[in-house]
Amino acid sequence: MKIRKKEYSNSNLIGRNVEALRKQQGIKQKDFISKMQLYGLDINPTSYSKLEGQVRLANDKEIYVISKILGVKIEELFNGADIFYNQK
Repeated sequence: MKIRKKEYSNSNLIGRNVEALRKQQGIKQKDFISKMQLYGLDINPTSYSKLEGQVRLANDKEIYVISKILGVKIEELFNGADIFYNQK
């Protein structure tokens, strides 16, 4: 399994969780992208990598499809996000 070469950025709140959940389920990035494409999302490996690396925003369709593929509630993708906004 590859290790991330670059540090995470801060353009979205879900990238780290998506990457962790995908890896926990043993899904390769290329296979995950293929599944997203089957849902009708036009996404390429570079764009997806930037989503996981929090370099670009994740849109609502992507968040919905990602949660469906991973079999988790959308809220789970945002676990830990409250630390960025000091919410309780």
